[in-house]
Amino acid sequence: MSGPVLQMLGARFNIEPFFFSSSLNWIPSRFQEEVRRDKGDHITVVVTFLRSIGDELASVISPASSDATKIDEILNTQAPLYLSSRGGCYLVLDLLSIHLIRDENENNNTIISFHHTDPDSKSGAAYLHERIRFAGQSVYWQHIFQSSPDPTFVLLVFLWHAIYSWDEALEILYNHIISMEMRIMKSTDMEMTRGLHFIRAHLLHYSSLLEDMRNSVQFIISTPNPSMNCLDEGLQTDSRKRLEKECNHLLIEIQRLDKQLQMQGQRLENVMNLVFSTVNIKDSSRMQELSEAAVRDSAAMKQIAYLTMVFLPASYIASVFGMNLKQISDDGRADFGLYIAVALPLTFTTIWIIGTVQSKNFRVEGDKTSFWMRLGWPLLLIKAKLGFKSNQEPDTILLEEWPASRRGP
Repeated sequence: MSGPVLQMLGARFNIEPFFFSSSLNWIPSRFQEEVRRDKGDHITVVVTFLRSIGDELASVISPASSDATKIDEILNTQAPLYLSSRGGCYLVLDLLSIHLIRDENENNNTIISFHHTDPDSKSGAAYLHERIRFAGQSVYWQHIFQSSPDPTFVLLVFLWHAIYSWDEALEILYNHIISMEMRIMKSTDMEMTRGLHFIRAHLLHYSSLLEDMRNSVQFIISTPNPSMNCLDEGLQTDSRKRLEKECNHLLIEIQRLDKQLQMQGQRLENVMNLVFSTVNIKDSSRMQELSEAAVRDSAAMKQIAYLTMVFLPASYIASVFGMNLKQISDDGRADFGLYIAVALPLTFTTIWIIGTVQSKNFRVEGDKTSFWMRLGWPLLLIKAKLGFKSNQEPDTILLEEWPASRRGP
């Protein structure tokens, strides 16, 4: 509708401009105006609800909104949420904007609804007119309309339409989450994890929309029709109780939908934790393999170090005896027996000194020993290996601290 048309409509029914501004900008709102005691008033209810459309209807979605549904783009909870399960569909936000004029004259009761430009919208004027007509033909609503002249019950029919759309959309979302759980059980693709986070962000936004709808229903309960005061007290009381009853039914359904949203959010969180736990377990397995490889390499390096310690004195003596010096032999050549006589004691002495220095944590009867006591480690090691024990408490000997007792894997 153009600006002049809105002005004409507002002037004809005395509608506040805020009704059109909140409807055009999709601002959830609820307010009462033009209150006339015992004569009537105007109430406005603007809510945003969730509905589903098929994948073949994606042409009605703007390119910007379509791009926003991809997980590569900036997360936009206002954009349609694409669900790939069961052939693919979209969960889109829709607008329900109702302005109700309640008057003491039943012929002056008027409902004005505002709709956005989506041609497939299930909140369109033609579609809602058909829904209201079908509701009026049902036995339940016929009895309500006949027993009470309050036009607020017609407004409740509009809200029930939004509740049904919510229920259908959340059922589709629930099936999609189940399919994603089954896929994630077989795979730990991080792209799917990002998709779960994307859906969870939309669920948080949907919870706020349900809260707005709950506030709208409570607003209807707390805003009775002033024109009902001129009716009989019995009819007025009966109509009031019936209105509260129907509003409580709406509140119960909204609470059920909210619980369903919370349950789906918890399932998403559980699946996301499962993915992270699986990734952590795999990382831990890789780290364990790396640690085992490092231990094997360390043991090999220790063996090389021990071999070097054993052969280093002999190599040194061989280098010395390889010199053509008269101080070693008169003819410049050393005797093999002399080499053995020098190399073996030097090798044993080297092992003994290194073992003494390395055994810093050697303990006897729970107390650390001094350097001079550690010089006797070969005797204590032989004693421990043979199983000799003294009459006193057994000595605490940390054999793993001795280089000679270390073994590779």
